Amino acid sequence: MSLERHILLPSATLRQAVAALETCSVKLCVVVSADRHVLRTMTDGDVRRALLSGRDLETLVSELPGRPPVTMAQGTAATQLIDQLNANQIDVIVLTDEEGRVAGLADRTSLTKTLFLSPPHMGEAEANYVQLAFDENFLAPAGSNLTAFEAALCEVSGRAHALAVSSGTAGLHLALRVLDVGPGDQIYVSDLTFVASAQPILYEHATPVLIDSEPESWNMSPQALGRRLALDAERDTLPKAIIVVHLYGQSADMAAIMALAQKYDVPVIEDAAESLGATYGNRASGAHGLMSVYSFNGNKIITTSGGGALVSDRADLIKRAQKLATQGRDPADHYQHSEIAYNYRMSNVLAGIGRGQLEVLDSRVAARRAVHDRYVEGLGDIPGIGFQPELPGTQGNRWLTVLTLDPDLVPVHAYQLMRSLKASGIETRPAWKPMQMQPLLRDAAFEPHGMDEAISVSLFLRSLCLPSGSAMTRSEQDGVITAIRDVLTKRVAA
Repeated sequence: MSLERHILLPSATLRQAVAALETCSVKLCVVVSADRHVLRTMTDGDVRRALLSGRDLETLVSELPGRPPVTMAQGTAATQLIDQLNANQIDVIVLTDEEGRVAGLADRTSLTKTLFLSPPHMGEAEANYVQLAFDENFLAPAGSNLTAFEAALCEVSGRAHALAVSSGTAGLHLALRVLDVGPGDQIYVSDLTFVASAQPILYEHATPVLIDSEPESWNMSPQALGRRLALDAERDTLPKAIIVVHLYGQSADMAAIMALAQKYDVPVIEDAAESLGATYGNRASGAHGLMSVYSFNGNKIITTSGGGALVSDRADLIKRAQKLATQGRDPADHYQHSEIAYNYRMSNVLAGIGRGQLEVLDSRVAARRAVHDRYVEGLGDIPGIGFQPELPGTQGNRWLTVLTLDPDLVPVHAYQLMRSLKASGIETRPAWKPMQMQPLLRDAAFEPHGMDEAISVSLFLRSLCLPSGSAMTRSEQDGVITAIRDVLTKRVAA
């Protein structure tokens, strides 16, 4: 909400108050002094009572009787604000700064709605491109939006070729198919990730080998990778591919990983589902391996509501993937099919959404990085609180800001904090549960970072993803920070 729309000076008339209230979603105006100290509030009920008592629309708001408004300090926890709303039987509280000047409004509707982890952030361009698909009558998987979206993906990823598909999972599955992965083939994959990184391996009845995280980036450990590659080289069982995940928008140590992959001649597939817009050195995240995959799911930094992409510098790989993504039709006048294939192509309508979203990718990354920096500023002084590191020479997109709690210094488990925040209408989630802990992969081999040290499990048990949406307001983030501090302070005091 725009606070200035709610501000009135004592010299304002009832007519001006009515006009202001009509433009405000929260039906309350704040009457302030010249130095913006709060004097009173005005509602449509106040205007109605004034007119019924014989006042006219030219009456000054300063002439009306009123009681002191209910105010609270900016940054007060949502639970405390709601308690005051209930105690005073009102729907809006005026927030003030340390000097008592108006700083914002806290309304019941906003306070009781859930602040989601990573909601979509839409603009006008998306709707215009979707309308273009209707205007051109290209709703099926073809048309100008799809062509333009794939061209834009090439530009932002630094790749020569791109194929837009129905999901990031579909893109990863296609990457394995074009490498002819099949039963008995080993595929290395990051242990600390979402299950979609591993599912396509199982689709092809290949054998996943889980590689632990490193503490420096939380991504695939070059130390563990090197040890496992050396072992499998001795056994003549080198993997068919390595799937490296760029976790929460932070690139893995690709220089070290690519050096190992080249030494053993194993292709690398980058699962960059979460890292679009991030960089490693002077190149985009996803520009290093043989192929890379992005996701445009509804919670990602940009979205097509559901979708993904496979990118590569190899035209032959993308051409092969495109055939597999469109039911594998043979080059014939009739419908002829000689292999198993899929219906994985993105529609022209969804590509229109993505086309508009890509135009603001840089600003979305900047917004999420600013959210991360404010969390560090607001919580970093608490002993035992940490955040996902950023490797030197890289810039993550900070898709999600992830908090860590040192159990030796913080007397609250991540799950306890998650449940307390949920009661305040704040959605948080644990870090990804490692693949080695998933029932689906209970028999998969696991290579730890150190011989007696598994990093991924430790990160899962003490980490929590915080609301990180690019449209989140400073006031909303202040509420999250205050709520976290409130929980930790109460537990320490107890």
